[in-house]
Amino acid sequence: MRPVRRQIFSWVGGALLSGAAPRILRAAPTPIRIGLMLPASGTFAPLGKTIQQGLRLALTQSGGQWGKRPVEFVVVDDESNPAKAPEHASRLLSRDRSDLLVGSVHSGVALGMAKVARDNNKLLIIPNAGANALTAAGCTENIFRTSFSNWQTIVPLGKVMADRGVRTAAFITWKYTAGQEYSAGFKEGFEAHGGRVVADLSLPFPQVEFAPLLTQIAAVKPQAVSCFFSGAGAAKFLLDYAQSGLKDKIPLFVTGHATEGILQALNTEAEGVVSVLHYADGLPHRADQTFRKNFQAAHGAQPDVFAVQGFDTGLALAQALSKTKGETDAKALSASLEGMVFDSPRGRWVMSKAHNPIQDIYVREVKGKRNAYIGIAVKALEDPATGCTLGS
Repeated sequence: MRPVRRQIFSWVGGALLSGAAPRILRAAPTPIRIGLMLPASGTFAPLGKTIQQGLRLALTQSGGQWGKRPVEFVVVDDESNPAKAPEHASRLLSRDRSDLLVGSVHSGVALGMAKVARDNNKLLIIPNAGANALTAAGCTENIFRTSFSNWQTIVPLGKVMADRGVRTAAFITWKYTAGQEYSAGFKEGFEAHGGRVVADLSLPFPQVEFAPLLTQIAAVKPQAVSCFFSGAGAAKFLLDYAQSGLKDKIPLFVTGHATEGILQALNTEAEGVVSVLHYADGLPHRADQTFRKNFQAAHGAQPDVFAVQGFDTGLALAQALSKTKGETDAKALSASLEGMVFDSPRGRWVMSKAHNPIQDIYVREVKGKRNAYIGIAVKALEDPATGCTLGS
C-alpha cells in the first residue's frame, strides 16, 4: 500500500520582542490544528490545489491567525477514494490531533468524513462536495458546507434552456453519487419547464472513454446536451465533444463545473458553452474585484469557483473562531456558524438552517478563457434540504 502523504503547514502570527530590558515571557498560544483532506492526485487534483490556495489566502489576510491563535494545516491526499475516507479522517483526529476537519471535493469522500465527524463530535466544513444528503437527510449540527448542493447547481439550468427554445436533451455524467444526483436534478429542472430527457448516459468514475456515449447521443439527435464532469475529466469531455463534430450541431448547456478551472487547457473547444453556477468571471461585486487582485498577486493566476470556496471556508473559520475566542469545541463553533452572513467574492450569501449556502446562481458563457457573467438564473436559491430537521 502506498504510504499516505501527510504534510503540516504552520502560520504563526506576531513578532518576537527585542531589547535588553527585563520582560515577562508569555507562552505562545497553542496552534489550531486543521485536518485538511483534499485530492492531490488524480482527476480532481487541480481542484484540491485551488481550494487550498483560496483557504491559505484567507488565512494570510487574517495575519496568519484565527481567533488569535496560529494555525497548522495537516494535509492528506484523499485520492478521491471514498473507501479510504473514514480511515484518513479518523487518523487526522486521533493520531494527528486535529481540532476540526475540512474536506473534500469528491462527494463519496465527504460522506465518509461526515460519519467520522459525527461519531467524534468534531466540526466538519465542506469546501466543495455537493452531495445533497450532507445538508438534507444527513444534516448534523456540526457539519457545514461553504460551496453548494448538487441540486442548486443544475436545477436552474432547465429554465435557461427552455427560455432558449430547447425541448429535448441528452444528459451524460459519471456513475457515482454526484453524477446520479446531477442526472436527477437536471431531469427535475428541465421537465418542470416542458423539456424531455431523451437519453441519460453514464460511465464509471473516473473513466474518460466518451466515444461510445457520444455515438449514442448522435443517434438520438437531441436539441441539446447537458453533463456533469469536473477537473481533468471535464476537459477531456469538452475536447472529445468538439472533435466528434457534435459541438457544431448540438449545443452544450451544462452545470458550470464542466467549464470551471480547465479553460486554460483547451483552445476553442468550449467556446460558446452556456452554464449555471454560483460564481462567474466578471461579477459586479467589489469583494470579487479585491479577491481576484489578491489571488493573482499570491498565486500568479486568476481564481475560479474552487478558489472562492476555499476562501469562503477561511472566512467562515475566521468569523467563527473570532466569536469563540479561539475555542475549537464543535458545539461552540457550530453555534457561531448558524445563520452566518458572508460578503463573498461570489456575492452576499447566508448559511441556511440546514448549513448550506443560500446564494445566487449565475448564467455564464465561455468566451475565450473566461466563464463570462451574462445574468442571474436564480436569486438567493436555497436548497430544499429534504429530510433535514435542523432549525425546525
